[in-house]
Amino acid sequence: MADIAVLSFSDGREYVHRDVAGFVESVEHRLVERLVEAGHAVHTAEAPVTSNDVAVREARRLAATRPDLTIFNYPVWAFPHFSMLAAGELPGPLLLFSTIDPTYPGMVAMLAAGGSLDQIGRSHERAWGDVAERDVATRIDVLARAAGAVQGLRGSTFGRFGGRSMGMYTAVARTDEWMARFGIDTEEIDQWEIVRRSALVEASRVREAREWLERHCAGVHYDGKQLTPELLERQIRSYYALRELIDEWHIDFSGIKGQPELTTHFATMDIAEAFLNDPYDWDGPKETHVCATEVDMDGALTMQILKGLAGTPVLFADVRHYFADRGIWDLENSGQHATWFAARSEDPAENLAKVHLYPEDFYFPAGGASVHHLAAEGEATFARLSRRNGQYRLQASTGRFVQFDDETNLELMHASTFVWPHAFTRLDAPAETVLERFGANHIHAVPGSYLSELAHVCSLLGIEFDELSRSA
Repeated sequence: MADIAVLSFSDGREYVHRDVAGFVESVEHRLVERLVEAGHAVHTAEAPVTSNDVAVREARRLAATRPDLTIFNYPVWAFPHFSMLAAGELPGPLLLFSTIDPTYPGMVAMLAAGGSLDQIGRSHERAWGDVAERDVATRIDVLARAAGAVQGLRGSTFGRFGGRSMGMYTAVARTDEWMARFGIDTEEIDQWEIVRRSALVEASRVREAREWLERHCAGVHYDGKQLTPELLERQIRSYYALRELIDEWHIDFSGIKGQPELTTHFATMDIAEAFLNDPYDWDGPKETHVCATEVDMDGALTMQILKGLAGTPVLFADVRHYFADRGIWDLENSGQHATWFAARSEDPAENLAKVHLYPEDFYFPAGGASVHHLAAEGEATFARLSRRNGQYRLQASTGRFVQFDDETNLELMHASTFVWPHAFTRLDAPAETVLERFGANHIHAVPGSYLSELAHVCSLLGIEFDELSRSA
């Protein structure tokens, strides 16, 4: 959720403010109450703005809280220059909000202030009405979530373990552009650190983790070659090494190259990637850490934005196959899918009861376990940041994960790489649109509908929003 500052404006004439002060206070109270109910943290000014000096003083006070979004609240008429002065002290996103009341001209104040901000090129959003009404509350909540996701990027660090994987241009971004546009720093870490630190992990911790997986997964299918207890423990050691590096370097989200060095000579990162993206591991509940395979920077950034909006784990997958006869996509990519998607449960035992650990296939001669499951059914939002002529855009569509009877599910999964995790997906965007316009081979998803939030994220970041499902 977002940190929100609320600054209320009143009439600059003292004798008028005395008569409307109670109404201003009551509107602010209802607005704050609604924001808190939605889960946001709210900071308010010590007094409504009634003069130049109060506008500057209270704006500076609120700016010090580093809000994701500042709401200018207009219950009554307020002199527009108050808003101009306050806006000058608040560098983040602005939302102008007014009541619609024939007795008190708050709408007039919002329009006058908004027009003044337009004149100086200060971008802002607007909302109006009664916060008790669902549509009004939803618009404010959508804007707050979008602002929270965008501001949450600033000051964060991306951990890049290894370089470009398999020649994928779409997975490599410019670090200077990331800092300038998103406020994100990039920490470069060699994959050798994963190998080196893996050997230092205490054996008892690794054994206990392996036994936990053997107890809770639907099956651990050792074959004596591509998957052995020793190889599974090597993958667990890699996970512990990565957690240590993430903590040591204060990394907020990350990506691992993996291919071909680790997957050919050490072990796949499937276990590490899946459980980094999960809200739990064998040691208990934890915060989800976004980690992208093939060190996909734009993929990881997309996932971090989606995580900021939805607060859930985020799916990472290849757009692997389209079953034209059924109108569904099979989204899969090695062991990258968080096990949470198997049942969307906060209870890991419920999710892992649907997860199998299979031996890796011929793509990965170093071996290890592939984290196999089928994504649980439900509505989802699918998105991907990519670049066209060097300019960022975000492509998105609504859709849903689907399943069929057990026999059909198995038949469809065996049509491609069975041992990888699968997500049978019916996109609202037409297949022709996806294949003609989609700018990457990787796609990302969270449960629920977040197209409105993503549109506002793009507006705040100054990038193009390409809603693929509009073509439907």
